[in-house]
Amino acid sequence: MSKTSYRLTGLALALTFACAPGASTNAQVVARKDLSAAMAITIAQTALETCMKQGYNVSVHVVGRQGEVVVAVRGENANPHTFENSFKKAYTSKTTRAPSGDMVKRVKDNPQLGLLALSNIVVAQGALPIMIGNDVLGAAGVSGAPGGDKDEACVKAGLDKVAGDLK
Repeated sequence: MSKTSYRLTGLALALTFACAPGASTNAQVVARKDLSAAMAITIAQTALETCMKQGYNVSVHVVGRQGEVVVAVRGENANPHTFENSFKKAYTSKTTRAPSGDMVKRVKDNPQLGLLALSNIVVAQGALPIMIGNDVLGAAGVSGAPGGDKDEACVKAGLDKVAGDLK
């Protein structure tokens, strides 16, 4: 038998024993908290209402742990592009585990940043991660206010509304 055959046989035996019923593999179930639909709706609704009270016509997205859309809403009279942009802001925040506005500094520091080549990444302020400790459950993004700082303030109002539940 060749060395390769011995290695493959050894690997097959190791997998057989590791996967045998009752065998201990020291495997553990991943336990984590996820963003509920109710919480995502509360965040989105609060962000939308906060912006509307200030006269801003915006769109809001809340994305989950994998960057998937949990809630999306285009407010009355919001420009069509705000819907796509609020998603990209939220996705960027979730992916980078930071406020989407941090991308502005990152791009200034490194104009060749590889993240810019990825789909759904945007360099714009207006989204914040939804976190419990250091665990990012998702992110919320707003687009349509006259400035990313105002978009972000609306998101912050939504996150503040559920802050007591993020434990």
